[in-house]
Amino acid sequence: MDMLGRILMVEDDPKDVELTLTALEEYNLANEVVVTRDGEEALDYLHCRGKFKTRSSDNPAVILLDLKLPKIDGLEVLQQIKSDEKLKIIPVVVLTSSHEEKDMVASYKLGVNAYVVKPVDFHEFVNAIRELGVFWAVINQPPPGSVRK
Repeated sequence: MDMLGRILMVEDDPKDVELTLTALEEYNLANEVVVTRDGEEALDYLHCRGKFKTRSSDNPAVILLDLKLPKIDGLEVLQQIKSDEKLKIIPVVVLTSSHEEKDMVASYKLGVNAYVVKPVDFHEFVNAIRELGVFWAVINQPPPGSVRK
């Protein structure tokens, strides 16, 4: 059941990547997850450049974005996504260990769709991912024109 489309995960911590992939798989939400390890790589992916220049140019269905990233940090990545005509319609979920209010405020100001502080409890995390997955797959109507060609 290919409901969710491709997920772009931007996360540099291998443990968090593992945890998220496990959670997505457990609920059959991980039909295709592309993992990028830093902000620069994520932007290369979204703009189909560098090692991603041959990928099909359709947008991911959703972006899971960590804020504390090497090279280009998450807020900068978010800002670039939301100021780009072609990319700004992609739902972005910030997944972060940051409890800092300024990060949350900045994320929402930039137009993030959801802000999830990574809990340590695996089941809570899995449920959060599942809820998000169900939301994006079933409830959320993607904007017209974002359907894959």
